[in-house]
Amino acid sequence: MDRIEAMSLLLDTLDAGSFSAAARRRGTPVATLTRKIGQLERHLGSVLLIRSTRRLTLTDAGQRYALAARRVLSQVDEMEREAAGEFVEPSGRLVVSAPRMFGRRHVLPVVDEFLQTYAGVDVALQLTDDNVDLRAGTADLALRIGVLPDSDLIATPLGHMRSVIVASPALLERHPAVRNPADLAGLPAVVLDIPLPGMRRWHADTGDAAGARVRLAVSGAEAAVEAAEAGIGVVRLLHYQAADGLAAGRLRRVLEAHEDEPVPVHLLHPPLAQLPLKTRRFLDLARERLRATLHALGDVQAPAASAE
Repeated sequence: MDRIEAMSLLLDTLDAGSFSAAARRRGTPVATLTRKIGQLERHLGSVLLIRSTRRLTLTDAGQRYALAARRVLSQVDEMEREAAGEFVEPSGRLVVSAPRMFGRRHVLPVVDEFLQTYAGVDVALQLTDDNVDLRAGTADLALRIGVLPDSDLIATPLGHMRSVIVASPALLERHPAVRNPADLAGLPAVVLDIPLPGMRRWHADTGDAAGARVRLAVSGAEAAVEAAEAGIGVVRLLHYQAADGLAAGRLRRVLEAHEDEPVPVHLLHPPLAQLPLKTRRFLDLARERLRATLHALGDVQAPAASAE
């Protein structure tokens, strides 16, 4: 039994969510995949996966084994990259994780420039609002918006991001008196039902926005922006999400004095003894480009809504 292959099959199955999905990704028959994972379990003398018709669940032993397997495969991958010369010439596959909307708008152009510069590197850009596990080797670099918890990850500061409270001019014409948070009680609101990185949700325990009537709850920032621009309600967004609407006059800021403190933005990577050259080159480029982007976003303004 090839234990490295079995580890890889197990992790691919977990990441895909099912045997059939993992088999499709790898181009492997489902029967072969399940047989090899079964061989691994018999070799270990322990059940790793609980199979059901709806989902796969790791046992306690499976959780410990999967975590260790990710570390082992990451080390093997690093050894192979070094042997292949990745520390001499940028080459191989680079996995970058970023929040969905910020990644699509601001990280993707950096990736495009990077790919044009380094023909030997391929990039997988993971757009997700979940924090990926860098220690498990899920990604090489991750952009995070928000205060970082204590960890051994290496953080490169890029700048800061503030949140803003915005509404359409048409909505504010119908509800002009917004001088303090209590005035929001007279406005309809749009809320994000899944808190975004770096931004607290208004009254997360009740789902309301400082007493405002929640007319719409959405799970994506793009939909929240469009709803606010359409006049459905007032919404709290990270500044970059509202920047286009503010610049074009489709949105106006209110209650600037009551905005949250800006939160930091970082690029993170695991504490490797030696960074592959592809990672260092991307980090150098992204640091320069994204610092400029965040600085420019900080200059995007629209006149605050009149309190009269």
